[in-house]
Amino acid sequence: MLDTEPGAPRAAETEHPAPLAAAAPDAATTEEDSAGLSGLKDDLTHLVEDARTYAAAEIAFQKTRAGLAGRKAGRALVLLVLALVLLNLALVALAVGAVIALAPLVTIWGAIAIVVGVLLAGVVLLVTGAAREGRVLGAMFAPGDET
Repeated sequence: MLDTEPGAPRAAETEHPAPLAAAAPDAATTEEDSAGLSGLKDDLTHLVEDARTYAAAEIAFQKTRAGLAGRKAGRALVLLVLALVLLNLALVALAVGAVIALAPLVTIWGAIAIVVGVLLAGVVLLVTGAAREGRVLGAMFAPGDET
């Protein structure tokens, strides 16, 4: 029935409606909810399993990478040490050759003094350069005014 006449509202419309009684859950709704929850539980279980698998694979990868990096670093260190040994031999040969070349011009003792003096001058230059760099490095980490 349609109310087409404006007017005072009926008594039933002004009263507050009675609260609805709680609907009793039927079996179909309960089964759907439990099926939805079990599906969510399965999804979360698979997610946790995938996360564990990923973590195990990542750990294995990083172990392999660290082992490979360690072997490469060791090999590089060995090659560097061999290069320094060869450089040392070359410098000794250069010093001996310089002494032999200078011996006819000055006495053998004069040639040795010249070669040793040049080598010591090189050492002094290298040590002063290292000390200067050390002072700069010390100043960088010294407590004090940070501007």
